[in-house]
Amino acid sequence: QKLHSVGKTEEELKESGIEYVVGSFPFAANSRARANGSSEGFVKVLADKTTDKIIGVHIIGPNAGEMIAEGVIGMEYGASSEDIARTCHAHPTLSEAFKEACMDTYDKPIHF
Repeated sequence: QKLHSVGKTEEELKESGIEYVVGSFPFAANSRARANGSSEGFVKVLADKTTDKIIGVHIIGPNAGEMIAEGVIGMEYGASSEDIARTCHAHPTLSEAFKEACMDTYDKPIHF
């Protein structure tokens, strides 16, 4: 499995005293990952506790190298986890795990 990250880690946020929320979603709960036989790993999203602005994304699992682009774009344009969660993601795709992790960050995932 490959790890791809953008932004801050939880350790960096703790050291900086930044309050944050964490959302994650396992590929084991993603239908495309299960169908492909590659359901190990997860997507983790870190967002500012007050503004919900995404400040870190960490993906370990299938297609992580391509999926991290959604986190990069979201962070570049100041997206909140709710912004990404409310964006339509095709089904069944691995990128749904990103959406679900964002849903877990600001509310709760619906497919877990």
